Amino acid sequence: MADDKDVLRDVWFGRIPTCFTLNPDEVTEREAEPYYLLLPRVSYLPLVTDKVKKHFLKVMKAEDVEEMWFEYEGTPLKWHYPIGVLFDLHASNTVLPWSITVHFKSFPDRDLLHCPSNSIVEAHFMSSIKEADALKHKSQVVNDMQKKDHKQLWMGLQNDKFDQFWAMNRKLMEYPTEEGGFRYIPFRIYQALSERPFIQKLFRPVSPEGNTHTLGDLLKEMYPDALTNDGELKRYQVLIHGIEPLLETPLQWLSEHLSHPDNFLHICVIPVPTD
Repeated sequence: MADDKDVLRDVWFGRIPTCFTLNPDEVTEREAEPYYLLLPRVSYLPLVTDKVKKHFLKVMKAEDVEEMWFEYEGTPLKWHYPIGVLFDLHASNTVLPWSITVHFKSFPDRDLLHCPSNSIVEAHFMSSIKEADALKHKSQVVNDMQKKDHKQLWMGLQNDKFDQFWAMNRKLMEYPTEEGGFRYIPFRIYQALSERPFIQKLFRPVSPEGNTHTLGDLLKEMYPDALTNDGELKRYQVLIHGIEPLLETPLQWLSEHLSHPDNFLHICVIPVPTD
């Protein structure tokens, strides 16, 4: 893997200033002050919101508290999507801090998975890593790891330990030089205005002729509407970690450097703001 440690570090330490406010319908004993937090883009809401829960429980009775969930402007936030993906998909053109509403009642079963403990997040995270490795290396790397290696990946993410995580994750980013990249690129393309959760298909980093595939090549095949044709006004932004990479960027480089800890490249396609 190319050693672009600064990029990996910038991705890992990306933060979103967030203001959590309690839903006004919740029953409280006194007024609940908002709670401010810098959310890590690469983490998941259940891993970083213990402090939020403790803050609001101070003003509530135990009998009024059920499972905590979050919502932004009427949209329940899926905890199994990385935080950065949730922000880019729903709120990337809003004024910071990101304003999230906290609920302790009326869990929206149709929209959200229940998450009673962090072990559920761990199971989801590890299954994503295994799926990504099946695409990249036919599962050979993940299968060669021991249980403690899997644990090191998870603990690195859970405890926000960049070096601990990458000491193990770099093995998942290696490939034989003569192959020019992974077998397939693990990616998911999310659309802001779609009922479909995301697009995920097989796509190789190198064409049969040996040419390097780019982000533009991927979009052309998977979601051509995201691209702007000559003479057209730009309709969509294509975001990875909140930035718009050049469409000429090689997909293999993006996969190695801008993937989330789950080893997937999460790409958000959102309409260009009209104001």
